[in-house]
Amino acid sequence: QVQLVESGGGLIQAGGSLRLSCAASGRTFSNYAMGWFRQAPGKEREFVSTISASGYSTYYANSVKGRFTISRDNAKSTVYLQMNSLKPEDTAVYYCAASSGLAVTTTRFTSWGQGTQVTVSS
Repeated sequence: QVQLVESGGGLIQAGGSLRLSCAASGRTFSNYAMGWFRQAPGKEREFVSTISASGYSTYYANSVKGRFTISRDNAKSTVYLQMNSLKPEDTAVYYCAASSGLAVTTTRFTSWGQGTQVTVSS
């Protein structure tokens, strides 16, 4: 399936902002809905946000709603996650994933990136 590579993670202070990017290759990016998931130490991987293939439909986990924004640029085969007002509890490895349709469960996503670490300090 499509190959995905995340970037943009790092260490940031609480209240700050960070933008993650996920570059796709190998398949037609515009055919895939895309999602972001995260996994904190000792926790299960959880849904963060998803965006339809067209980019017109989005959905967010309640924990990030109003703070995070997902977007995509199909011409650049890239999906983004703009993270504002970051909290220490946002600390996790963030993963980009692709699916055939809008979804919020990990099993619906068939391709995954390697993950990028986001650490939010207090």
